[in-house]
Amino acid sequence: MQTHFTQDQLKDPGIQRANEILRSCVHCGFCTATCPTYQVLGDELDSPRGRIYLIKDMLENNRTPDEKTVKHVDRCLSCLACMTTCPSGVHYMHLVDHAREYIEKNYDRPLSDKALRWVLARILPYPMRFRVALLLAKIGKPFAPLIPDARLRAMLAMAPKRIPPVSRNDDPQSFAPVTEKKMRVALMTGCAQKALNTDINDATIRLLTRLGCEVVVAEGAGCCGALTHHMGKADESHATAAKNIRAWTREMDGQGLDAIVINTSGCGTTVKDYGHMFRNDGLAADAARVSDIAMDISEVLIKLDLPVPGVKPGLTVAYHAACSLQHGQQIKDHPKTLLRKAGFTVVEPADSHLCCGSAGTYNLMQPEISAKLKDRKVRTLEARNPDVIAAGNIGCMMQIGSGTEVPILHTVELLDWATGGPVPPAMTEEGKRAPEVPILR
Repeated sequence: MQTHFTQDQLKDPGIQRANEILRSCVHCGFCTATCPTYQVLGDELDSPRGRIYLIKDMLENNRTPDEKTVKHVDRCLSCLACMTTCPSGVHYMHLVDHAREYIEKNYDRPLSDKALRWVLARILPYPMRFRVALLLAKIGKPFAPLIPDARLRAMLAMAPKRIPPVSRNDDPQSFAPVTEKKMRVALMTGCAQKALNTDINDATIRLLTRLGCEVVVAEGAGCCGALTHHMGKADESHATAAKNIRAWTREMDGQGLDAIVINTSGCGTTVKDYGHMFRNDGLAADAARVSDIAMDISEVLIKLDLPVPGVKPGLTVAYHAACSLQHGQQIKDHPKTLLRKAGFTVVEPADSHLCCGSAGTYNLMQPEISAKLKDRKVRTLEARNPDVIAAGNIGCMMQIGSGTEVPILHTVELLDWATGGPVPPAMTEEGKRAPEVPILR
């Protein structure tokens, strides 16, 4: 694609990177075949190619974003299926991230949009605030039909039936391996996941220590910054990410780390991009070091000697490939390989490359499109008649779980169970039964 940025414009590192990406696009349109929003809406401007034209025009002319451009950029899931499909290697993620930052700085959103985005940025990355918000949402659920804004109704619907008690395993500490030590790893405990499902981190720690890992929860680490990053709030996302970089490099420079383990694939895609995010910052070198050793939990487990159990014969697992894992990190086979090795029968839904509609805060900000994608994903998963659904991302688990009665678990919960851990609570009647009030401690 031909571009016409001025030399002054190209002095800006963000514009320089956008220019590189735009020039690599050859208009082929392969991306439209795998874009979920294009399939749902049928509008060229709701495809990656259409958004690229809009972003190019906006950035080249250094103009104030208009309502049309913002609408179509906002509708992008950032599922990155287009990057997997693109034969030219167009790095759409960096382009749309820069466009969102530009829009955030230069577009005056309607007051309701500003308020919603402000609330989400101030609540979701903070586990205790999020717990309180979930409790309020449970109280407000009966009144949802009276609320005219579909986005607010979606926020109320997000509240799970059961809000788990706080897990003290998420506190800064170190867990010794129960067998011969093979690795020392830092576990990213996340933010929203600590409020929505504490079983995932607990299972991860049990499994890693059982396989010979010392697991460290680093002091000062927290939210990866993805939620605010994808809203274009660069200052907030970078401030959050910087805390992680400092926390993990202290461990790297202290007793050392073999890996930073991430069991929420949306976070993993962002942490692996820290090197790019901080390329022009004083933390550039440390950010690159962190990105270099960041690994999805499946990447770590594939390196370890996962024991082959003789348990759970005949249990069929429908594997949902989270977009941030299969497209963002290009990890497609590890989770399925591990599940099969653990004794499960693994099946996949039709069109497994398509997004479930969760996409961070997308299901809250674009509820109508998100609901259509969720319904399609649930239908294709249920069509395989699974005993359980497995995924590697908490957002996908919440999204799909709200539309099916089939138990949905994190892949690591099944692997922990198969190698000597407890039955996952989501598969027990006790786990499905909600307490009167959430435990906050």
